Amino acid sequence: QVQLVESGGGLVQAGGSLRLSCAASGRTFSSYAMGWFRQAPGKEREFVSAISWIENNKYYADSVKGRSTIFGDNTKNTVYLQINSLKSEDTAVYYCAATSAFCSGYGCYVAALDKADYWGQGTQVTVSS
Repeated sequence: QVQLVESGGGLVQAGGSLRLSCAASGRTFSSYAMGWFRQAPGKEREFVSAISWIENNKYYADSVKGRSTIFGDNTKNTVYLQINSLKSEDTAVYYCAATSAFCSGYGCYVAALDKADYWGQGTQVTVSS
């Protein structure tokens, strides 16, 4: 069984930074991409960012583009998300996902990760204004 475990969430002041981590454990598996989604109270889950190991590409939602960076190590199925200039609207539970689906392009990865094989349990990020 594969488990994804997120960490790094917490309470941060607006304008601050946070680095989220996601590490896989358990059965060995090969992911083609890993990424992050978030869900704020009363809202639907939304895509945040993804990294494709195969394409060596990174994708960002407009809401975090320019102030976030995704990076990781595909040999360890580990992914990180650095978010700077945090805003109150970044408050949400952040979930990590991994997929072994072969994809190309932003839309494909968003869809593939949304139906990902593996999900973490989430880490809460709260931004105070």
